[in-house]
Amino acid sequence: MSTMDLHRRGLLLTSLAGLASVAHAQEPASPTARTRHGPVRGYVDRGVRVFKGVRYGADTGSRRFQAPLPPQPWTETREAVAYGPSAPQSSDEERESEDCLFLNVWTPGLRDGRKRPVMVYIHGGAYSNGSGSSPLYDGVNLCRRGDVVVVTVNHRLNIPGYLYLARLGSPSDRALFADSGNAGQLDLHLALRWVRDNIAEFGGDPNGVMVFGQSGGGAKIATMMATPSAKGLFHRAATMSGQQVTASGPHNATQRALAVLNHLNLKPEQAGELRRLRIDHLLEANAARDPILPYGGVYFGPVMDDRNLHRHPFYPDAAPQGLSIPMIIGNTRDETRAFMGGDPTNFAVTWDQLPSKLSFNNLRVDIAPEVIIAEYRRLYPTYSPSEVLFAATTAGRSWRGAVIEAEERAKAGAPAWAYQLDWATPREGGKFGAPHGADIQLVFDNTDKPGATAEGPQARPMAALMSETFIAFARKGDPNHAALPRWDRYTLPQRRTLVFDIPPRAANDPRGAERRLFARVPYVQPGT
Repeated sequence: MSTMDLHRRGLLLTSLAGLASVAHAQEPASPTARTRHGPVRGYVDRGVRVFKGVRYGADTGSRRFQAPLPPQPWTETREAVAYGPSAPQSSDEERESEDCLFLNVWTPGLRDGRKRPVMVYIHGGAYSNGSGSSPLYDGVNLCRRGDVVVVTVNHRLNIPGYLYLARLGSPSDRALFADSGNAGQLDLHLALRWVRDNIAEFGGDPNGVMVFGQSGGGAKIATMMATPSAKGLFHRAATMSGQQVTASGPHNATQRALAVLNHLNLKPEQAGELRRLRIDHLLEANAARDPILPYGGVYFGPVMDDRNLHRHPFYPDAAPQGLSIPMIIGNTRDETRAFMGGDPTNFAVTWDQLPSKLSFNNLRVDIAPEVIIAEYRRLYPTYSPSEVLFAATTAGRSWRGAVIEAEERAKAGAPAWAYQLDWATPREGGKFGAPHGADIQLVFDNTDKPGATAEGPQARPMAALMSETFIAFARKGDPNHAALPRWDRYTLPQRRTLVFDIPPRAANDPRGAERRLFARVPYVQPGT
């Protein structure tokens, strides 16, 4: 039997077990769950009970920039068959509102005492965009495959979620704004408290909660591992191309708030006016240029305000609060092909043009492009200039934070597993390789959903492999299962890493020479 056949056989057996558990749980076509705030009625999708748009927090519109509150209780059963509004943002979401504290639950059964692992997904989009409503985050396939409970969450973003105003305006304004730089994070903590208090009703284990998130979602998770008010609310963590080594300090965060005020023609002492602006007018200031970083709009992210966040998540070391939580830290092999691949000139770069392409705006670290080019040509003699561009920007800009987090965990002896997604979809001739975001569809086992890019005969086996891995981690705090080679924890100096491909393989310090090249210069976390 081939290696691939063995992989498929192991995954098939696990999948059949999950399907059997779903089949035995019989519920009405419109199942009703009793949350602590009131009853909600969902629907059934292929044997999975689905509850969408469940309120976990009160409307934030009247409490803009303040910590969230639980919702007022209700007695009449509320319909939970459609996603709740997304947070107001610059990207194109179907419904947006400051009343956005809603979550979604997929479960194989209700009130059955099964204590299933709970997988809470935190969406990407940096700290500015996105929602828990993407088709790629649909939880039905994970539930059917692994007999788990899946939760996705909406929370405040960009200006309402992360604009630090605590040092601006009148004394009364400053009191109201005390939590403003981390309001979006506090929303997530409230959602996790909802999970703790309600998930047993949905057949889940409140003591077996895994948070996982991609890009900005992973960064939010890294931040929660250092935030006291999140302590004890989750028991495993998995980050996918999302790191938060350092947070904004109060000085930089205040400079960003001043840039927003200036964009709206308001003076610092008029900061209180932001509470009264129409939300669409307020969001116009998302276009303000960042006064700290030279390459884009104002950065929104967590703030080390010494009220909610008292230290950086992974500087000068891994926050002690999170060391006991098993953690997966993953990235994709070709991260920046997602960011830079929209410019066709990046696929046709000449050697003469390459130094200017390796600018600080693209690299985000300060190192001579000639040094980078010489080293990559030595390491990979067959690489084209475009391949060097994508590889170097990935290693210096996107992968670096993951390396730091994994190494700080290793120094502390904390359980961590590192992965690298190498599998590349053949779409468009394979030109995008394994870009940022490619692992979402695979982990959710949703290669057939709108927005999925995985295709070809290996797409389904690859999705089965990754989804089983995350299910195993949610169930026992260790990602190993029958279809993987032995995946040891990340330790120094071995730096053991699971390379997701067909077939998967484990390697010590893959791309070690690239890691050493960029370790020569300081890493600057966006926002710091």
